[in-house]
Amino acid sequence: MPGAEICVILSTVPSDKSAEIARSLIDRHLVACVNMVPVRSWYRWKDEFCDDAEHLLMAKTRHEKAGEVIQAIRALHPYDVPEIITLPVISGHAPYLDWVYGETREP
Repeated sequence: MPGAEICVILSTVPSDKSAEIARSLIDRHLVACVNMVPVRSWYRWKDEFCDDAEHLLMAKTRHEKAGEVIQAIRALHPYDVPEIITLPVISGHAPYLDWVYGETREP
């Protein structure tokens, strides 16, 4: 299936940490691209309602690198329990998927 080797990893992070995390993932060739979108997150944490301005990071990488990406995000993320979710890419524009694959090669 086209794209089966590629996945998208989502993580919400404090706005002041998003650039550092994204740059680190790209510099280490763990991901090809990170999109940052401002979001407002509502959730309950330790029995309190939270309303936070954050960035949603959408990182594209090879499926085989997902574990490394999750560990790298976790190491830089300030939350005790950060949102880090991996979604498979079922299909997509072949030249883009090839680019993602090439950018996530070993440096």
